[in-house]
Amino acid sequence: MAAPVFAFLDLSTPDLLIILAVVLLLFGAKKLPELSKSLGTSARELRKGLSGDEETKKESSSQDTSQK
Repeated sequence: MAAPVFAFLDLSTPDLLIILAVVLLLFGAKKLPELSKSLGTSARELRKGLSGDEETKKESSSQDTSQK
């Protein structure tokens, strides 16, 4: 049995619909696609940056061991 995605927040469907309606009222229908696109871009850049840090650490540790 799969756990709901928002189980840690204990949000039901009506709660999520209310939150969506409030966001729609605050930002407007024209602004929502732009906001979601920028949020997706930011998340992608964050993941890319985190994986880049891991690669840098691996490279530096392999260089350290080869110099010894």
